[in-house]
Amino acid sequence: MSLPLHGKVALVTGAGRNIGRAIALTLACDGAAVLVNGRSDKVAVEGVVAEIEKAGGKAAAAMGDVSDPKATAKLAEQAQKQFGGVDILVSNAGLRRQTPFLDMSFDEWREIMSVALDGAFLLGKAFIPQMVAKGKGGAFVAMSGVSTHVGTLNRCHVSASKAGLEGLMRALARELAPHKITCNAVAPGAIDTARAASAGPRPLAGRPIPLGRLGNVEEIAAMVRLLVGPEGAFITGQTIHVNGGEFLT
Repeated sequence: MSLPLHGKVALVTGAGRNIGRAIALTLACDGAAVLVNGRSDKVAVEGVVAEIEKAGGKAAAAMGDVSDPKATAKLAEQAQKQFGGVDILVSNAGLRRQTPFLDMSFDEWREIMSVALDGAFLLGKAFIPQMVAKGKGGAFVAMSGVSTHVGTLNRCHVSASKAGLEGLMRALARELAPHKITCNAVAPGAIDTARAASAGPRPLAGRPIPLGRLGNVEEIAAMVRLLVGPEGAFITGQTIHVNGGEFLT
């Protein structure tokens, strides 16, 4: 009962591995019931659910493509039925591609935008009404990245989608403030994660990391936890950088 997120319900998208998994585990550890979302890797998602339940927490698998309006509506319905709606929304799902602009197709551009940016919009439309109906405030966090701030080669679609996410969070911070719903973006730097083959090699931003190492997923999860918990209730409309000094605001 003393856990800071006791009684809260969170949805974390793209939570089958890497940063999303770490966020789901961290929120559950502090008492939140977590809907663990993934698009297709049900085994990975169910593995995260099992980890949470083994530790004594509450979780459920919530499969669905966040770029599909029908899928996000079903996710919201599941959240309402299982846990009475969400208090915390973490838009983490995204795709990594590395393609030079002159070789990039419009289909690839739209694919990247549809998951990171359109997905956050659709999640907000589906889940924010639950927060408003509860009348207890809430938190919406979108995962941005250092690429959009330093200008990374061959990732203009990723950079554009993350810049859009940050703008969306700033605008929603104003609109949703009367409902005590905070909206922020977290921009990780170079993080030690498992990368799919489609992501290509880790892009270099052309500048060293002053702290001399890659970040880890738990450090990103800790920042999300701060923003969605009681300690973060006065933080809204911000982009919080966690990058070891790679980019300085």
